[in-house]
Amino acid sequence: MTASGLTHFDDQGAAHMVDVSAKPVTDRVAVAEGFVVMAPETLALITEGRAKKGDVLSVARLAGIMGAKETARLIPLCHPLPITKVALDLTVVPARNAVRIEATVKTGGQTGVEMEALTAVSVACLTVYDMVKAVDRAMQIEGIRLLLKDGGKSGRYEAT
Repeated sequence: MTASGLTHFDDQGAAHMVDVSAKPVTDRVAVAEGFVVMAPETLALITEGRAKKGDVLSVARLAGIMGAKETARLIPLCHPLPITKVALDLTVVPARNAVRIEATVKTGGQTGVEMEALTAVSVACLTVYDMVKAVDRAMQIEGIRLLLKDGGKSGRYEAT
């Protein structure tokens, strides 16, 4: 770690990929969440299966899985990882007129999968937006955050 405490910068302040070669391979997990908030009518289209582009939640789930697998290609300093599990749970939250998306990503590796979980949620949220934007351009993607990470030197983190 550099004097600044930021591992993606060297002592001169230049960005670099962190060397994880000396780290042990351990089981690691990360869980992230996000919400797509929309008009009640839009949520009804999704829940009743009336969206013109098809089954919104199923397509978003697949997109999230694909997003997790592509994280190293999208985020410049992320390591490509042997992902062992990606699961997305999409839940309709009527009281909030929203779809809640939760992603769980696992690996046995030398670095964590937080970015993969966050990317999975982000891509799934964007896919929900894309599939029903024709009827509701005012949708908002909110609250994308890490809920849990476990494994590795820094141990366990749980959001409050």
